[in-house]
Amino acid sequence: MPIAQGAELGPKAVEKWFKKLPHAKQKVTKFHFYFHDIVSGKNPTAVQIAQANMTTKSPTFFGFVAMADDPLTVGPEPNSTIVGRAQGIYGAADQNESGLLMNLNFVFTTGKYNGSTLSVLGRNPVFHKYREMPIVGGSGVFRLAQGVATAKTYWINMTSGDAIVEYNVMVLHYSH
Repeated sequence: MPIAQGAELGPKAVEKWFKKLPHAKQKVTKFHFYFHDIVSGKNPTAVQIAQANMTTKSPTFFGFVAMADDPLTVGPEPNSTIVGRAQGIYGAADQNESGLLMNLNFVFTTGKYNGSTLSVLGRNPVFHKYREMPIVGGSGVFRLAQGVATAKTYWINMTSGDAIVEYNVMVLHYSH
């Protein structure tokens, strides 16, 4: 039976997990990592997949949509150890300020959370110092997770659009 580090996968394994849920303990896990959103160069990690006719005329790029597979690293350096990927879609959803709708999965690829995910769905007003986005679920160890991801821009190149963003994540999940 396939396993996401610490959690059996498959319909029967999920059913078994739910049966144990009334006896499970809630646990809080804290993460700190850096999100590398590279939109320029030969190997971008995020690419534009759509835009509205008005996007290029909009001061907030309203209607721009990108698909991302961004590395999540221990430190801000581009060669820092990768702990996972941020995979999903983000788009400019605000006509008044630079605000993105983020629909991402944090996919963990190392350590005790290898194979587990956290799902982010929320608003990211990119030029605010701190941005709070909800964790609305997860998989593997993080089934039924909920929490908050706080983002803070570490570095941005206003010409290319490349950015490194520091994330602090607090997540409530179940431990059997």
